[in-house]
Amino acid sequence: MALRTIREYGDDVLAKKCKDVKEITPRIQELVADMLETMYEANGVGLAAPQVGILKRVVVIDCSPEGDQPIVMINPEILETSGEQTGYEGCLSLPGKSGIVTRPNYVKAKAVDLEGKEYIIEGEELLARAICHELDHLDGHMYVEKVEGDLVDNEELMAEAEEDHEKE
Repeated sequence: MALRTIREYGDDVLAKKCKDVKEITPRIQELVADMLETMYEANGVGLAAPQVGILKRVVVIDCSPEGDQPIVMINPEILETSGEQTGYEGCLSLPGKSGIVTRPNYVKAKAVDLEGKEYIIEGEELLARAICHELDHLDGHMYVEKVEGDLVDNEELMAEAEEDHEKE
């Protein structure tokens, strides 16, 4: 396993559509392992292959509090969405920034795992947001296209949250 360089906003690779994975090869397995290591090292909850410069339809997500429940999605596809949630969203490809984005509150998707088996995943709230966010990357889109209002510095958000907490 190895850490990969996370491509940042403005890099051409982030605006390109990814190709389907035709076969789960050792290279794809290595890519997934590297993506997980890179995501955890960067304290992210999701990472898509184009964010490490690979134009393949591969996503890793882990929304668990302990960071020990990785989800691998190869050739993922959203089947169904419902509800709505609006909140701050950030991206490892735009470090230090966040913006308000409205996403579905529920998502049902299908994908292939590392053994090549198709599966269905359902998620609400953060997992639904993460699935939508990461799958957007596979089609060359970033959350900044959906931001309502301005991007803000994460440090400002943290300071505001601390102030609010102190008032309680």
